Amino acid sequence: MRKTELLIPAGSLDVLKTAVVYGADAVYIGGEAFGLRAKAHNFSNQEMKEGIEFAHERGVKVYVTANILAHNGDLPGVEEYFEELRDIGPDALIISDPGVFAIAKRILPQMELHISTQANNTNYGTYQFWYGLGARRVVSARELSLKEIREIRDHIPEDMEIESFIHGAMCISYSGRCLLSNYFTGRDANQGACTHPCRWKYAVVEETRPGEYMPIYENERGTFIFNSGDLCMIEHIPEMLEAGIDSFKIEGRMKTALYVATVTRTYRKAIDDCLRDPELYRRNMEWYREEIGKCTFRSYTTGFYFGKPGAESQIYDNSTYIKNYTYLGTVEETDGAGRGRLIQKNKFSVGETIEIMKPDGRNLEAVVREIRSEDGELQESAPHSKQVLWVGFEAEAGAEPYDILRRREEQAGE
Repeated sequence: MRKTELLIPAGSLDVLKTAVVYGADAVYIGGEAFGLRAKAHNFSNQEMKEGIEFAHERGVKVYVTANILAHNGDLPGVEEYFEELRDIGPDALIISDPGVFAIAKRILPQMELHISTQANNTNYGTYQFWYGLGARRVVSARELSLKEIREIRDHIPEDMEIESFIHGAMCISYSGRCLLSNYFTGRDANQGACTHPCRWKYAVVEETRPGEYMPIYENERGTFIFNSGDLCMIEHIPEMLEAGIDSFKIEGRMKTALYVATVTRTYRKAIDDCLRDPELYRRNMEWYREEIGKCTFRSYTTGFYFGKPGAESQIYDNSTYIKNYTYLGTVEETDGAGRGRLIQKNKFSVGETIEIMKPDGRNLEAVVREIRSEDGELQESAPHSKQVLWVGFEAEAGAEPYDILRRREEQAGE
């Protein structure tokens, strides 16, 4: 069995720290240019240095994305950026463009290079090609089955690594090659500015009846005709391990700390349990399912891993996000009197019962005893986003730094 890495996305320094504390083996981030998440917060050079130092102190690697499909005007900036990365010291670069790859080889000859899923890596010949050029790892296209990945493993050098997605959003096109965003809005998906028009609601207009919008119903649950479900392989860790995959990748550099903490902690426990004892993994399946359902998601699917898309794999039947829990904030420090300091993310009030989510897997119910502003003034509620608060809980709850506060939301019909 190959050593398996759990690779987690981070769109900001705070989320990087969350990923590390909640169980990541490696984190991938983007700088302020040349990555494919232009709307993410992304990292300044100074934040990158701080994040890498934080991760390395805890034995966690950091990879930097530079996976745009570059145009002529991008190349001088890529050279300058890679010069800066030499001093910052990430563990690897994630690249899709051959021209960008060549620049990285010249400017950062000792840097480990990974080939992004954007390069549409669908066969072992492609893996062999990139290995011959010096790539250490290739990210498999989302369109591959586990059988195909196993075949790739059998045809590539032993020391070459395969990275594959295990959880997160699916694209309606080949790994981000959709042109809808560029066509509708002028914002290029391959330059990191996708507006996700595949998630929009569409209607049909008849030529002689302008202004009469007829919704497109695939069934009674939705009209988002392009929309696919979210990949979730929490129930198939053994099959992922048996395929010879070296790195299990979570998608989501624009996700919240709650999302990142939830998926990281759940997959960390599932992978560790499976490696320790497959029977333990099976016994804990209900816990994995319950926990992975506590982050915001669309209908879960196994994607292409068990065959080509169909109703059971590439789901188009429900466009609505499912949100079972609301993120309230992450504890940054405590004062010794049972209060935790946090930057508030969503409204909550004194007397509410919330949940304290801990990195070690525990979820503790707690009643909010008091809320104080940064100046020490008592408040009955916290209605303003990004307000710095000191929150007191029942004594037995015990909040600590990096604990995440969340509130369960009542669902329709409950």
